[in-house]
Amino acid sequence: MNAQVDFSDVQGLVRFGYKRMTKAHYDLLQVKDAGAAREWLRQAPVTPAETRDPPPKTALQVAFTVEGIRALGTDESIIEGFSHEFRSGMAASFKARQLGDTGKNAPENWEWGGPGKEPHLLVMLFGEPDVFEDFLSAQTGGLYQQAFELQACLDTADLDGVEPFGFADGISQPKIDWEQKKKSREIVYTYENLSALGEFLLGYPNEYGNLTRRPLVDDNALSSSLDPAPEDPRKRDLGRNGTYLVLRQLDQDVRKFWDFIRKQTGSEDPDADGLAAAMVGRHRDGSPLVKPSGQGDDDNNFNFDADPEGHQCPFGAHVRRANPRNADYPERPRNIFRKLLVTLGFGTPGFRDDVMSSVRFHRILRRGREYGSELKPEDAKGPPPADEPPRGLHFICLNANICRQFEFIQNAWLNSTKFAAMTGERDPLVGNHEPPAGCPVANHFNRPGKDGLRQRVTGLETFVTVRGGAYFFLPGLRALRYLAGP
Repeated sequence: MNAQVDFSDVQGLVRFGYKRMTKAHYDLLQVKDAGAAREWLRQAPVTPAETRDPPPKTALQVAFTVEGIRALGTDESIIEGFSHEFRSGMAASFKARQLGDTGKNAPENWEWGGPGKEPHLLVMLFGEPDVFEDFLSAQTGGLYQQAFELQACLDTADLDGVEPFGFADGISQPKIDWEQKKKSREIVYTYENLSALGEFLLGYPNEYGNLTRRPLVDDNALSSSLDPAPEDPRKRDLGRNGTYLVLRQLDQDVRKFWDFIRKQTGSEDPDADGLAAAMVGRHRDGSPLVKPSGQGDDDNNFNFDADPEGHQCPFGAHVRRANPRNADYPERPRNIFRKLLVTLGFGTPGFRDDVMSSVRFHRILRRGREYGSELKPEDAKGPPPADEPPRGLHFICLNANICRQFEFIQNAWLNSTKFAAMTGERDPLVGNHEPPAGCPVANHFNRPGKDGLRQRVTGLETFVTVRGGAYFFLPGLRALRYLAGP
């Protein structure tokens, strides 16, 4: 039987996301004084994932890069227990093509996180508007300034659930199986939104029914507060109740996006909105292009079973790439005989379905925030004024396996020119449309047209530019105290 989750040991961002705390501020830090840094970490009021009545009005969360863990004086044998992706970092040279970080998006052009600009810590502060400024001042003075050097300060904006391009956001999230009732290892024939706890929290079974690799430490007086490791009774589990946090600062050129839409359609609404919705996969109010599969009006309660040819929602649309909503086998057989045929490899699976991996192994938990002022689509015309501030998204996702979750989605679905057996196109919204090696074209987008004919949109520009990024470890609270030392 799996152990119950100790929410007092989990950082609250994993469970809550803090939507009610509309103010948020992220500090990217370098360790200046290791002793002072460890002392601050021992005292930091990191907010756990426990439910409280009344709920807190502020929250503080802490995460580390691999260099940040080293800067605290952690033994290298412990660091080797972290995943290869985390230890290599997002800005590693071999990652560029994989993540689409080439040209303007290349790490050497980043404002932070690129070569020689890697942060050590990410300190995230959240709060309700009436108390946030006092909370921010109280947590970032004194010992904090003695311990750390501020590398970058990332402020956020509250756009009321709408991302900068003008579309309702944050609708599709996996439902975490906190009670661990989901059966892993079994074949899944229909798409479901429930994900195994171990997909997002280390130390618990994932969708394969296995424990994801994580750092284990010797069982001694210093590690006695950590849970025993199930694999080895001589070890303690430093990874349990922690997860990996991916942060990418994504500038969104709202004017360029809507100017491109209008140039292609040659008109205002509804044609312009129609093309934009086809590229996103949702209307601006968040409603999907395919009808919800249930009786309710939940904008996340749908799949693409009724749209196998992409006539309603194009295969290349952002939401279909980010979450194809498929199962382990194509055609989703409905009866025992059909399931047996499909399992044995017979039947006539859809061509495009057959080239995509099952979604349940590649979900991520998004916790990002927008930044910059709102610019409505109808006002996003012409060149920007000289003093127009940047706007975009501080993309944050949580996952237990960076390679199989975030990197797979980014590489195999969003940035791939071969997603769903297509050619010549990447994600129309967030993709890097510079042609990769061996592929002369990556700036097309195909959408359903009248009478079943497809319309090809060509010459897509890159609307999103990466300004910084890094991989972090978001530890459980007991692991955080262990890293801070006695």
